[in-house]
Amino acid sequence: MMHYFQKIIQFAKPFWGYAVLNVVCNIFYALFSALAMVSFIPMMDVLFNQTEKVSHPPTYTGITDLISYAQGMLNYEVAHRVEADPSGTLMLVIGLILGLFFLKNIFNYFALFFISFLRSGVLRDLRNALYKKVLSLPLNYFSEKRKGDLMARMASDVIEVQVSFLSVLEFLIREPLTIVFNLWIMFKLSPELTLFVLLFIPVSGVIISLIGKQLRRKSDSVQKEQGYFMSIIDETLNGQKIIKTFNAKGFFSKRFEASTQRFFNFSNALLHRNNLASPMSEFMGIAIIGVLLWYGGHMVLVEQSLKGTVFFVYMGLAYNILTPAKGISKSLFSIRKGDAAAARLVGILEAENTVKEATNAQQLPALKEEIVFDKVHFAYGDAPILKNFSLQIKKGELVALVGQSGSGKTTIANLLNRFYDISSGRLTLDGIPIDQLQFYSLYELLGVVTQEALLFNDTVANNLRIGKQDATNEELIAAAKVANAHEFISQMEHGYDSSIGESGNKLSGGQKQRLSIARAVLKNPDILILDEATSALDTESEKLVQEALEKLMENRTSLVIAHRLSTIQKADKIVVLQEGQILEMGTHQSLLKEKGAYFNLVKLQQL
Repeated sequence: MMHYFQKIIQFAKPFWGYAVLNVVCNIFYALFSALAMVSFIPMMDVLFNQTEKVSHPPTYTGITDLISYAQGMLNYEVAHRVEADPSGTLMLVIGLILGLFFLKNIFNYFALFFISFLRSGVLRDLRNALYKKVLSLPLNYFSEKRKGDLMARMASDVIEVQVSFLSVLEFLIREPLTIVFNLWIMFKLSPELTLFVLLFIPVSGVIISLIGKQLRRKSDSVQKEQGYFMSIIDETLNGQKIIKTFNAKGFFSKRFEASTQRFFNFSNALLHRNNLASPMSEFMGIAIIGVLLWYGGHMVLVEQSLKGTVFFVYMGLAYNILTPAKGISKSLFSIRKGDAAAARLVGILEAENTVKEATNAQQLPALKEEIVFDKVHFAYGDAPILKNFSLQIKKGELVALVGQSGSGKTTIANLLNRFYDISSGRLTLDGIPIDQLQFYSLYELLGVVTQEALLFNDTVANNLRIGKQDATNEELIAAAKVANAHEFISQMEHGYDSSIGESGNKLSGGQKQRLSIARAVLKNPDILILDEATSALDTESEKLVQEALEKLMENRTSLVIAHRLSTIQKADKIVVLQEGQILEMGTHQSLLKEKGAYFNLVKLQQL
């Protein structure tokens, strides 16, 4: 147990000082909790006129006998005062009781005060680490995982681990100390009765541990199912148009209801087992109390070997053990659940990153010569996508990739972005292998406009500034004008400070695409990758943006994935792909003269 949880606890190291302070406060809490119960003995002696005549104060013999010394001094003071001033003596004892309970609770507050920094700090650092890991993972990781499951891990699983941190400290420090101090005083009051109690505690522990044996597995099932139905929610929100137009509401409703039914079943099984811990531990504790009442009562009434007032307080101390005992059983359950959640978080934190930055990675401030694909092979799993692909893109050239879907056009762009690593061959920029370049340096060179405009739920200005965060308002306007976007932005309610909604859903398709083009214009990259950047524009906007892009691509290295062949007639080099291999390569005019695959594609689009 706790194999994965131990890995998560590493995040607590920066907060060890708060943990120490929590432990110190818990020690004093446990001590004063026990002393507060003992302080009832002199009050009850006064009330029932059973105060012993003590003529000499006790002698202090050391820390190990502190409780006996404190009790002896209290008896001495009470015995000297009670006959002269019974009411005053009673008030003194009551004041002592209130003082001890105050100290108990003040240390309880400070223990919780310090632990809050630890729990919140671990929560913050764990989420930050998960987010950084998600940002660094390659694209193929996300193609194999459900987004909803990742969201569930970073939300509910992190909270589950945070709650378990308090349980660990309670389990390791607070509750055991409370039990130890209470047992220590109980042993001082009556060794015979305390040994009797100790015989029954292990029996209760075994029964409680049997209840929680399968808790981790049940908790894991609950969390996995929660991730699944969150994935369905995510897909539903993103696919509203398809769900409605394909009349698929019933299909998605059945999927969601089936998932929530499984979650219902798993949750009930988990909660029933979890809820059993508290009543079972309390019943076992009361059973021990019942046996103590019989055995201790016999010592008071029959054997008269124990004072009634001492026995009364002894029973209070015994009952005082029940709460921390229940706390330990709950902590064990919480830790088991926390370990299940921790296992899922460790799965993200320790996920293998197949696209790594080299140890001595190089910088490339600017592209000076060329990009070279040399006999590049690439496969998704066992499916080959590129086969022996070779291509030279000189600085300032406009190279267009054309071909049917699945021919490898987008894969070439993904390899240049280093979203994936090539299987074999070489891909170099100015002679430097792409896997030897610093990520930051590589992405400073690149600007991308995808076929689907990827925008964020923020303002127009913040979306444009993603690639150049220190851009001035004048630069924003200039970039927007180049992309033919300034006019519609100016007409929005707050202009460049207007929110564009989730994925830019407040904008039309053409407006979204022009914003993504303006974003690339603002970054002013050395290498421009265009994945049919004008596909979502109307005829008039397409013409204006095409002219802007042509200006943008002047003296700039550009790789264009083209579906509309009319937009690439001025390309320096057109590469026709088929099943991951180059079928033809040349200029627009030279390829038309060959009357091959490119010629047929042009004729087909004209029709």
